[in-house]
Amino acid sequence: MKAIVYGLLASFFFAVTFVLNKWMSDAGGNWMWSASLRYIFMLPMLLIIVLLRNNFMHLIREMRRHPWRWAWWSFVGFGLFYAPLCFAAKYSPAWLVAGTWQFTIVAGSLLSPLFHEIIQTEVGIVKTRHKLPMRSIGMSLVILTGIIIMEWSQSTQVSLRDTVLGIVPIVIAAFAYPLGNRKMMELCEGKLDAYQRTLGMTISSLPLWIALSLYQLCTHGWPSAGQSLQTLIVSIFSGVIATVLFFTATDIARTRLHVLSAVEATQSGEVVFTLIGELLLISGTTISYAGMIGLILVVAGMVLHSLVSTREGHKPSKPSPPSVTMG
Repeated sequence: MKAIVYGLLASFFFAVTFVLNKWMSDAGGNWMWSASLRYIFMLPMLLIIVLLRNNFMHLIREMRRHPWRWAWWSFVGFGLFYAPLCFAAKYSPAWLVAGTWQFTIVAGSLLSPLFHEIIQTEVGIVKTRHKLPMRSIGMSLVILTGIIIMEWSQSTQVSLRDTVLGIVPIVIAAFAYPLGNRKMMELCEGKLDAYQRTLGMTISSLPLWIALSLYQLCTHGWPSAGQSLQTLIVSIFSGVIATVLFFTATDIARTRLHVLSAVEATQSGEVVFTLIGELLLISGTTISYAGMIGLILVVAGMVLHSLVSTREGHKPSKPSPPSVTMG
């Protein structure tokens, strides 16, 4: 239950990202600055937290064990997640980005066979590869239907080019975030807490953010004061608070796939929180009846996905041993 509560709180703070990214984009802010400044601002805040907890050297030792894997999965989990989301904000309203982002639940289910479950048996510790959670995927089709309806409602108002540029980056991000997050959990093996893991991934992804910043600085100059301030807010609310809450929730559930799926499903709250925030803060925001129906389907599908995942996790295991590979 604690993991679910943390997940819901994370969804509230994550919603700030979608609203402020759209606000910055409408004001002329460049997506490269929005993406890179978030992680550059996150670095000193997370560093102070980890240093005060006397956990920094432990983190460094773990990062030195697998530096290239840290660099790669941080690039996937942070870089290929956040840069595309910032890019998509230029072409879609915040509520649509948040709604389409929930495709990450579908992606998370499809990625299950890439991961193993550790099982203690009479002959020792073995690993069995997860199978596709078919019932969860069935509920994911409800989410996918809602996303299609939302995108269809938006496509009637914008060009095909803008529709594609608004959808494709989010789909890339939807696969990258759970993949990078789960691979990092495997790599860390429970040895690092959420603050350490978030700081480590921020440090490891810095080359990307520095490269984007230098490119943007050389081509268009410094970001505006307004964009810098709003990115700082995103860094605190979404980059630090929400990310740590979500990573804490996934760490709690990391050994139980059904609970992990339920935690990921709590991110449906982002859709509701983002829509409310955009309607309150960004003038001219509208949503059609079809778009609202799509949003409702997305939220309903995520709740159903969570319930099905939880029930699957409580099924009694069969007496016959699973097909395993020795770990």
